[in-house]
Amino acid sequence: MATLVDVAREIARRKLEAPLPRRWSHVRAVAAKAQTVSAAVPPEDRDVLVASAWLHDVGYSPDLVDTGFHSLDGGRWLRREQFDDRIAGLVAHHSCAWLEAEARGLHDVLVAEFPREDSPVADALCFSDMTTGPDGQDFEVLDRLAEIRSRYGPDHLVTRFIIRAEPEMVAAVRRTQQRLTARLPQPM
Repeated sequence: MATLVDVAREIARRKLEAPLPRRWSHVRAVAAKAQTVSAAVPPEDRDVLVASAWLHDVGYSPDLVDTGFHSLDGGRWLRREQFDDRIAGLVAHHSCAWLEAEARGLHDVLVAEFPREDSPVADALCFSDMTTGPDGQDFEVLDRLAEIRSRYGPDHLVTRFIIRAEPEMVAAVRRTQQRLTARLPQPM
């Protein structure tokens, strides 16, 4: 029987692999990283984290685009497909999406449709996304944010969002790193 993670992986593959191979590389690496850092979340939440990582960018799929805001489009599609509500919410709000929604004039829509989760899972999802480059390469969070700003250019909405979201993204990454360190065996 397929697990939640197996189903999420297959959905992401179907929606992203052929039309968006670079995005697919990013998503595969984000999911692998989420699996690696899953010790930062309670055991009962680990599959939710990894499944959310597989699905976090599904809204970029050309056949799912509605508003043009991938977080909201992905969350809405998952909800229509009757996927897990918590995962749909994590996808809709991943990596400080509520701040990008403000810049796009969609904040009220996003928060009305999806609850925002403030948790170790949300932090670990942000960590996994914001330390993984567009081709799946590892980045330190500040380097990843600089890469995004460089790719979009100084006047783009995404750049303005990244500048505004940087403190929260860095904080989520650091909290995840602290949770991982706290779970390491301590020397005697």
